[in-house]
Amino acid sequence: MSRPGAGGAMSRGRLFVLRLLVVALLLTLCGRLWFLQVVSGAQYVRAAADVRIRTVSLPPTRGQILDAAGRPLVTNKTRPVVSVDAIALQHQPDGGKAVLVRLSKVLRQPYQQIAEKVRLCGPRVPQPCWQGSPYEPIPVAQDVPVPTALQISERQQDFPGVRTELLPVRVYPLGTSAAHTLGYVQGAKGRDGLEARYDGDLAGEPGKRQVAVDNTGQVTRLIRQDEPVTGDNLVTSIDARIQGIAEQALSGALAASGGTSGAVVVMRSDTGRVVALAGHPSYDPAVWTDGVSSKEYKALPLLSQPVQGEWAPGSTWKVASTAAAAAAGYGLGATYDCPSGYVVGNRLFRNFASADLGRLTMHGALVKSCDTIYYRLADELWQRRSDIMQKTARGFGFGEPTGVDLPGEAAGAVPDAAQKKAVWQATRKESCRRATTGYPEMKDQGRAAYLTAIARENCRGGGVWRGGDAANFAIGQGGVLVTPLQLARAYAAIANGGTLFHPRIGHKVVSPDGRTLKTITPPVAGKLPASAETLRFMRAALAGVPRSGTAEEAFEKFPFDKIAVAGKTGTAESFGHRDTSWFASFAPDPAYTVVVVLSEGGRGGEVAAPAARVVWEGILGLRERR
Repeated sequence: MSRPGAGGAMSRGRLFVLRLLVVALLLTLCGRLWFLQVVSGAQYVRAAADVRIRTVSLPPTRGQILDAAGRPLVTNKTRPVVSVDAIALQHQPDGGKAVLVRLSKVLRQPYQQIAEKVRLCGPRVPQPCWQGSPYEPIPVAQDVPVPTALQISERQQDFPGVRTELLPVRVYPLGTSAAHTLGYVQGAKGRDGLEARYDGDLAGEPGKRQVAVDNTGQVTRLIRQDEPVTGDNLVTSIDARIQGIAEQALSGALAASGGTSGAVVVMRSDTGRVVALAGHPSYDPAVWTDGVSSKEYKALPLLSQPVQGEWAPGSTWKVASTAAAAAAGYGLGATYDCPSGYVVGNRLFRNFASADLGRLTMHGALVKSCDTIYYRLADELWQRRSDIMQKTARGFGFGEPTGVDLPGEAAGAVPDAAQKKAVWQATRKESCRRATTGYPEMKDQGRAAYLTAIARENCRGGGVWRGGDAANFAIGQGGVLVTPLQLARAYAAIANGGTLFHPRIGHKVVSPDGRTLKTITPPVAGKLPASAETLRFMRAALAGVPRSGTAEEAFEKFPFDKIAVAGKTGTAESFGHRDTSWFASFAPDPAYTVVVVLSEGGRGGEVAAPAARVVWEGILGLRERR
């Protein structure tokens, strides 16, 4: 028989043990929690931070640029590419220098060359530099040997922030041909030429890959992947065959004449579509594919001669002066004296080679390229305080960009009284200083004396538009500047009856599966300030230039029955340099306009005209059959 209260004592004992056990468990849990949070907390924080999600951009395949027949001008090829993560380098203690030093040894490139490729552009950062996003991989080498690519991939501990992968890269089948027209890509973005102008169509859309990586940088799993969208193709009006002929004609003419630079423009007179743009000097745009070094960048001729080169047009300008004279009331059928010289003010302006050509009609003035007739017309209009020559020149599209679908186009220059006065006011102080000191630093004493005389004149009373300025203006000298494309557009308008186009190189945008997404039509910019009668007169006069005028020798035995080429030679003087050589031409069928210019090339009829003939014969296919 149990004693009273024994069961209660036992229950209290058990309860005590249970309480003790609970307290022990709580103390154990608290101790473990303290250990995890306090003793090992920093370690787990680092581990948690090291396991993160990384988003990798997947570059799309950029659309191709094709010629009018569908031949590739710019295409893509998959190649092994070594690229660098600039942000990853910046987070390293030495800014990534040690990694780049090791990488330079593996790639067998100088360290400085790689460092220049990966530095980010900024206000005080000189070219070359990376113009793309700092979060994009920066390519530093392409087409690397497989062992080299594997060495980099397998030694990530030595190359953090560096990776190798197969990527589509731009390929330029024509090499240096049309380089400025096509442009280049840097940082997945078009930076010049058609690549820049149509970047929104060509670029496509990048994809996205999200992966989990551990604290060593190894990918542990794929979270999500969105595939990139291939860019659309751009079909141009460029004819690769004619482009090649233009390049050869320009190269040959420069080699024969010793010219320093030049351009050839071929365009459709009836539509404003550009068929060829050749320029020298040029370069291979593939140099941009894996980054350009400082040495390479400084050597690159980045000026596009057809659309950014500016020269005095010489006598090719006389078409605008003829239209101005007709508008001012001068009879195109009347006859005028063409003496060896004409006095404007107190200065004698001479005909080319001081030739006395007797009495000529305006037709003969264009065919024989008489300067003194135009000196007289300009002088008389200046005395009447008429600015019709400037107004007509601007109506021909000079003095402003043509609006071609290329970036960075030059405007040329149509000087007038207001411009001359503004320049004089801005430079008068320096002119007066030079009037006293001269130019002792110049080795060419003749040029120094000439510049000193100009400085004295400008100091005393420059800034006034004089008869001599008007005379020079009338023959395409005295500050007049045009681009080859501007001149081609003006001559195309003469050929087509007066319509000025905004030229276009892009023809249509086509999807990767061949569907036409949009057609690009050259917009009409305006009409020439010349009557239909004046335009017919000019076409007839210009037809005589290659048959019996200043380009007769260059076009001897040319098949005019197959293609009725008309044109105008130009020889523009440049003090201290050889003459600039021009030939501007057109034909009704096929309706092309061809303009050739060679800086320091010599006389237009002797150098530019023969080069233009090569292009015309190439258009007809005569060059191949010789």
